[in-house]
Amino acid sequence: MIICFDIGGSRIKAGLGGADGRVERLGEAPTPTNFRAFTDAMNTFLHGREVSGVAVSIAGCVDPDTGRLKCANIPCVDGRAIVDDLERVLGLPVWVGNDADCFALAEAQQGAGVGHRTVFGIILGTGVGGGLVIDGRIVTGAGGYAGEWGHGPVLNTRPLGFDVPHFPCGCGLSGCVDTVGGARGLERLHLKLSGQVAASTAIIAGWQAGDAAAAQTVAVWLELVSGPLAMVLNVVGASAVPVGGGLSSAPELIGALDGAVRARLLRRTAGPLLTPAAHRTEPGLVGAAIAGAQAFG
Repeated sequence: MIICFDIGGSRIKAGLGGADGRVERLGEAPTPTNFRAFTDAMNTFLHGREVSGVAVSIAGCVDPDTGRLKCANIPCVDGRAIVDDLERVLGLPVWVGNDADCFALAEAQQGAGVGHRTVFGIILGTGVGGGLVIDGRIVTGAGGYAGEWGHGPVLNTRPLGFDVPHFPCGCGLSGCVDTVGGARGLERLHLKLSGQVAASTAIIAGWQAGDAAAAQTVAVWLELVSGPLAMVLNVVGASAVPVGGGLSSAPELIGALDGAVRARLLRRTAGPLLTPAAHRTEPGLVGAAIAGAQAFG
């Protein structure tokens, strides 16, 4: 058995799992702000348990060349050679991976991507993320950034004839899909187009109810997001695109995005490509368990 963790800026979730991805939840704790407390929290779940290793899904990227973690919302681990540091303290083999990568692996092995060789899992949550899995294994890429389709100055500034500026992105660039593609981006776009402040859930509900302003926002959103995603899928050749994050809770929206993406692909498919993820609760733990089992052999 492997102890697996899903670590975000506010909570550490823990579980026991293995290669089959079945996970027994062990509980959760607040994410500490200093490294000693961080490892103490992990050790609390390890205490008295016989496990072969530790697998961690985290909101950050590990550079495969340097082993250093880039993690903006957990400062106590940002910049650390995270695997070496955790192995020294925990006394066990450690694997650490990006949370979107773990989500994609969970979907490839047990969810909407089962039976597909190339799976591109996307997150449409607060922002935009993604992970690439080929032949059942995560592709990390240079710097650990494979799958990060939310970044790069690629957005059209005249979608459907509307003027949409290149909004600044948290990555330091502007015009990234991340600035409009997630829930906060949809809200930003709606404010720009209609002058109305509304939550993403209200915008989607308005669109479904036939509200003109919401329909306009969603139409522009589909135009902005579908082109970059189609380009990425043309490059990686994914035949399954599981969608996670808060916006995936609106199946009609994901269906509309699927249609817009498939209309822009070189490969024509009759059936859906984008589908809501099968793992709605703990994809980080499931993906970490599978990846840890692969890593520890």
